[in-house]
Amino acid sequence: MFMDRKKPRIAYGGGNHSPLGVAISVGDRETLSMVQEAISAKRLRLAYQPVMLATDPSRVAFYEGLIRVLDQTGRVIPAKDFMATVETRDLGRQIDCAALELALATLARRPELRLSVNMSARSIGYAPWVQILRRGLSVAPNIGARLILEISESSATLLPEIVGQFMDQLQGAGVAFALDDFGSGHLAIRYFRDYAFDILKMDAQFVRGVDKDRHSYALARALLSIGKSFDMVTVANAVETQAEAQILQALGVDCLQGYLFGAPSLQPAFELTSAQKPA
Repeated sequence: MFMDRKKPRIAYGGGNHSPLGVAISVGDRETLSMVQEAISAKRLRLAYQPVMLATDPSRVAFYEGLIRVLDQTGRVIPAKDFMATVETRDLGRQIDCAALELALATLARRPELRLSVNMSARSIGYAPWVQILRRGLSVAPNIGARLILEISESSATLLPEIVGQFMDQLQGAGVAFALDDFGSGHLAIRYFRDYAFDILKMDAQFVRGVDKDRHSYALARALLSIGKSFDMVTVANAVETQAEAQILQALGVDCLQGYLFGAPSLQPAFELTSAQKPA
């Protein structure tokens, strides 16, 4: 599964030192403390959001598992409120570990499910994360084929050679890779020759108002064309209106994700019993 390749020496992200010695703000310090305490108390959960087939939006293609932190009162803290602060620190790697462990446990418990989970390129060289991945994939032979690892465009550009090697190794185990937030960063198109992403998730800025703004429409069409040219499954993220969905369907997108089809939930439909499901 994991091929032995000579990897270039590289310093991976981690550690709790602020860059360039800049003092940590009071707000960041409070965020770091809150996240560390939640990790220690195991108050981390995945919120699941459905990704629907564009040809039949009543059918779920897969779910995305989004990490959530619970504070001491049980209040859910979304990733946008803490991830930017912890991303380059060791806490960011611990968050990735927790998200992956929860996702793999869900896949082991639900053999009918396909699930994506976010990761940072920085976690590729983080031993605890790699151990969780190895252990999780060994539980059942089909777990790898039901796991999708999402890497944001900005993260993929940090360590392009390492990301490429990592993808080659894991795709042998059936693991799929999604390029998240495509169009938001500076990933050169030439990298698509080296990367082997299976799924392209278009950044939300090109989805919102695509039915009203001709520039958004043109950009969305161009991004989807790139995905199709490289045989990637295309996903439009942050779809909120029926008009947006209809335009994206007409453009040929493969999957639709957003509040129009369901918000991220700690109690997704697949976890509800028949008695709990709405009539």
